Amino acid sequence: DILVDGKLCDCDIVVDCKVGDPIPLEVKLTNWSKHSVGPFALTVTPYQDYQNGVHNYELQDAITFVGSNTFYIESVKPTKDSVYFGALLFLYTGDFYLNIKFHEDNCSKELPVSWFCLPSVHIRAMEPVV
Repeated sequence: DILVDGKLCDCDIVVDCKVGDPIPLEVKLTNWSKHSVGPFALTVTPYQDYQNGVHNYELQDAITFVGSNTFYIESVKPTKDSVYFGALLFLYTGDFYLNIKFHEDNCSKELPVSWFCLPSVHIRAMEPVV
């Protein structure tokens, strides 16, 4: 599961947030397999989709992470959850998306297939209401 500002994200949800306010990001992974998985890393990369097949990943002047955009995970035990917290800070208005990728540190390639099908996260950053 992915939560942005406490709201569960799936492919039909747009999360609204305010420019200049830190927005909590939570990624919850559940291991339904019979084996522990890990170690691996999880990287969150924001981008803009221009709706013409072009994605802009050069957003260092528009979005920053409070902390790191990469979570290093030692292992997730069978039938257990592992939750990772971070925060985003949007500096400009616009529609943004989050690309979440896994990077395995071992050769076993045992990450659950469902983890590679995480929902698309769409965030709309708006000016604060005065």
